[in-house]
Amino acid sequence: MAHREKRAWIMLVVAVVAYAVYVVTVVGRAGGRPLTEVPYAAALLWTVGASIVANIVAETAIGVVSPKASRAADVRDRQIGQLGDYVGQSFLVIGAVTAMLMAIAGWDRFWIANVIYLGFTLSAVLGSVAKIAMYRGRLPQW
Repeated sequence: MAHREKRAWIMLVVAVVAYAVYVVTVVGRAGGRPLTEVPYAAALLWTVGASIVANIVAETAIGVVSPKASRAADVRDRQIGQLGDYVGQSFLVIGAVTAMLMAIAGWDRFWIANVIYLGFTLSAVLGSVAKIAMYRGRLPQW
């Protein structure tokens, strides 16, 4: 497995686990109250911070475990990275535009923050899935 494919797997797993932890934490705090009344900001910030640290630690661990693995990117690696980033960035834009429209419409800050976080998570997950699929299959030919 290529080093960049391992990085995509790490990003995928960390993003899914971090978002699941956040959702379980916030829903668990609700206890029958409306979600907009649940204190979510600290959980959101801690989850995002922990996922960044987990990603760095996992990538460092893979580097330590396989120090001789090639980190040089060939043309195929660069194309896969670029196409995967395009897929991921599209969901980031969709999340940002949705949050902007929600702010204009006067939605609660809870929903706006959660749409932005969901956009980041979908960007990481779908960008990673696209990269893994291209590593496992063929690059699209246009």
